[in-house]
Amino acid sequence: MGWFKRKKENISPNSKKTDIPDGQWSKCEDCGELIHNKQLEVNLWCCPKCNYHFRIGSDQYILFLFDKGSFKELDKKMRSGDPLGFTDTKKYGERIVATIKKSGLNDAIKTGLGKIEGKKVAFACMDFSFIGGSMGSVVGEKIARAIDAAYEDKIPLIIISQSGGARMMEGAFSLMQMAKTSSRLARLAEAKLPFISVLTDPTTGGVTASYAMLGDVIIAEPKALIGFAGPRVIKQTIGKDLPPGFQRSEFLLENGFLDFIVNRKQLREKLSQLIDYLT
Repeated sequence: MGWFKRKKENISPNSKKTDIPDGQWSKCEDCGELIHNKQLEVNLWCCPKCNYHFRIGSDQYILFLFDKGSFKELDKKMRSGDPLGFTDTKKYGERIVATIKKSGLNDAIKTGLGKIEGKKVAFACMDFSFIGGSMGSVVGEKIARAIDAAYEDKIPLIIISQSGGARMMEGAFSLMQMAKTSSRLARLAEAKLPFISVLTDPTTGGVTASYAMLGDVIIAEPKALIGFAGPRVIKQTIGKDLPPGFQRSEFLLENGFLDFIVNRKQLREKLSQLIDYLT
């Protein structure tokens, strides 16, 4: 059987393992699919296999929603102070500085004016990468100013929410933003100017209890976690198992809390249609 003898090893025992380069691939948290980041970006950060919506930041939303070169950021340099001198595992002021350096953001929100298919809007988008998208005094003030810009220019307002809730390091200063933003939205409503609220994963806590649920039209991305308290807290409080899909977009739509669930790839078109309808 000499003719069958392998003359050359297919795999050398000394050959080096080829690793997947870091930062080039992402794994879908829903189906486990491995996706090249370039493909993911082209697909607007949605899994091409199961349509799982990856969590993205304000820069990405601005990139695919707005007409090229039309978005102008407002209050770009506004940063949080440390009104309470708060300290947990580190001083709040130090945490802010470290998060700014890591994320490249000045706080958990970007606001501005821009055009969607030629239609001018005021816009605010939260960013979970900055202390869990928590709402502190800067977030509240920037949203209030974006609402004021919509009121002054007589244009629609769009807010994309992505937050774990109020920022505990700012205590009552954070909770005050709920009243501030809600009262500003009431003035917008009196002027009959539309507010479209877009809820992404997650939208919880004080953000849900204020401006996020006050939209004339409320949209959510698929399977987004939306609620006030988390499901574990609710389960422990009431002592009962929760329904399947509780606090997910599909559950909220079925129970009348949402107007639409919109895939990210259709979001720009849907917003444009709603602006035409509401103005």
